[in-house]
Amino acid sequence: MTPKDKLQNGTAVIGVLGLGYVGLPLVLGFAEKNISVIGFDVDAKKVDALNAGQSYIQHIGPERVTSAVKAGKLQATTDFTRIPEVDVIIICVPTPLDHHHEPDLSYVRATRDTILPHLRENQLVALESTTYPGTTDEEFLGPIKDRGFKLGENFFLVFSPEREDPGNPDFHGTGIPKVVGGHCPASLEQGVAAYGAIYNKVVPTSSTRVAEMVKLLENIFRAVNIGLVNEMKIVADEMGIDIWEVIEAAKTKPFGFTAFYPGPGLGGHCIPIDPFYLTWKAREFGIHTRFIELAGEINEGMPQYVVRRVGERLNKLKKPLNGSKVLVMGLAYKANVDDMRESPTFKLFDLLRAQGAEVSFYDPHIPVITPTREHAEYTGWKSIEWTEAAVSAHDLVLISTHHAKVNLNELAAWAPVIVDTRNAMNGVATKPGQVTKA
Repeated sequence: MTPKDKLQNGTAVIGVLGLGYVGLPLVLGFAEKNISVIGFDVDAKKVDALNAGQSYIQHIGPERVTSAVKAGKLQATTDFTRIPEVDVIIICVPTPLDHHHEPDLSYVRATRDTILPHLRENQLVALESTTYPGTTDEEFLGPIKDRGFKLGENFFLVFSPEREDPGNPDFHGTGIPKVVGGHCPASLEQGVAAYGAIYNKVVPTSSTRVAEMVKLLENIFRAVNIGLVNEMKIVADEMGIDIWEVIEAAKTKPFGFTAFYPGPGLGGHCIPIDPFYLTWKAREFGIHTRFIELAGEINEGMPQYVVRRVGERLNKLKKPLNGSKVLVMGLAYKANVDDMRESPTFKLFDLLRAQGAEVSFYDPHIPVITPTREHAEYTGWKSIEWTEAAVSAHDLVLISTHHAKVNLNELAAWAPVIVDTRNAMNGVATKPGQVTKA
């Protein structure tokens, strides 16, 4: 029977490979619809936590995991030889950039090679990892055919881009429309059935390449507009204009304008990375993606701009950046989550320390920095305690992320000088000249 048949008769088992910020919500989405799920990961700590009914992602409550495990609908494993037990194989592994800003498909390829020996007939493979158009066909089609499977007859292949937005209370999980592109019509039918079992709306596309391009367009749209507003911020600062006030006024226009906001740089796994997947692939067709690359240059340059503003503010106090104590507030890449992937705060750390500053950080969601791919040197750094003595001991506080948990009135009372990259202090009573926007 096909995965669609098994979903209809209630016997389907879903396999999710990669149990991070994308995979775990997906696992719970199926389990909460009374569909059996096996979660696969190479990280034994994650597997053990899930089997014990625990969550390792802050915005996902442990009660959801506990409920799914107790109901017998969720189990996790590091044993990939169990792949034959599942009818749908959903791959949710990272797709970072290498040091040359080129796609790194090593996680996708390693996962593919791990599961290939264990594939059986009538399975559906769905790739969710964001990548350039053509990846699903180029990386999976040949190896699957080499195993003797016939795509569209006894095996199925789709691409379905993830659309998770951690910490967003308005759009999350299965309430977000799910785009699916199939290698062939039969594959698309199976993919729509699999995702339609849990998503409120499934949006079919004509091919895996279209679905791959959809994800890139979504994130490039954001990256380009954030690059624009970051450039506008720099211009406005030089003109003595508050860009935040400009945005608030502009967004009252009910048509033709979408508000984007400046910041200290881009973070998260999507916007700083995904646009360059298309830039790289476009070169194969002799196309130079100027908008994407220009936006990337602007966004990647924002940490340097912020640190320059920090230095200027300290100069007004007749203090050099070298030797000054700087508290960076917020390590997570966005507000109200514990996700520090690609956070621009790490770049701020690097730049500040390179100029001799003594750097500390405070983040109520991240008490200690755990190992990361790009910033291993910060592993073990601990957030300072939120006390008047600890905060006031610094010469300057740099707001990199605006968490709702932070008491800004206390910050205003305790910090001698604040450089605010998020307009967090807007509406908070502060001393004249205490806050500089950057």
